[in-house]
Amino acid sequence: MIYGISLVLLSIIAVPSLILSKKPNAKELLDKVAPYQGWIGVVFCFWGIWGIIQALLNMSWLSVAPIWWITLLAGSIVEAGLGFMLGYGLISEYLAKNDEAKQKAELIRAKIAPKQGQLGLLGLIVGSWMIVASFMWSV
Repeated sequence: MIYGISLVLLSIIAVPSLILSKKPNAKELLDKVAPYQGWIGVVFCFWGIWGIIQALLNMSWLSVAPIWWITLLAGSIVEAGLGFMLGYGLISEYLAKNDEAKQKAELIRAKIAPKQGQLGLLGLIVGSWMIVASFMWSV
């Protein structure tokens, strides 16, 4: 359930235009979070990568609860992607010493940057499903 909740929160940070169109007073809260966006992104990127590793290490869940395993893997991939998008500025700052790694990161970001809004919406959907699925299948 924690993966689902964290993915929903991360998606809310990643899709501010959608939230602002629904609730104009949310701008104040998003402005408070903006200075920490890089660190939040980095933490969630690693959290998502850990979720991917955890899903791969627990492939036995496929025989017990395949929908939960697929949900965990999909949610972790979305979380790692959104975390990377939000934390890119901070990540590139620390990778600036290694030009090759910086170029690879920039290529990945260039591919997924136009999709941040869609990825954020997907994160809201998958995160909500992860919360529901955690009650249905507890592995």
